[in-house]
Amino acid sequence: MTSLSTHVLDTSRGGPAAGVAVQLFDASGALLWEGATDADGRCPALREQVLEAGRYRLVFAVAAYFRAAGATLPEPPFLDAIPLDFGITGTGHYHVPLLVSPFGYSTYRGS
Repeated sequence: MTSLSTHVLDTSRGGPAAGVAVQLFDASGALLWEGATDADGRCPALREQVLEAGRYRLVFAVAAYFRAAGATLPEPPFLDAIPLDFGITGTGHYHVPLLVSPFGYSTYRGS
């Protein structure tokens, strides 16, 4: 069994990003899961998804999050929705964190 988790941190405010809409898609573009980050910037229900080896995409709606947090963004925003394409090759746990600000982001495979 393979599980997936994510953690969104707002580097412009130095803390978790609560209320970020997140979607998980498979390689064909089918929506597998959607939800939002909790007060700690995590999506606990995402971990309940059982995934097979293959390609996936997480999409994070960051412009809506920053606007709701009171940030003034240009129109159109530099970052609106961030798609992260990644692959799962085996069993175990995959953690895909997102560090984000209105003008940049980074990610990595966490533990």
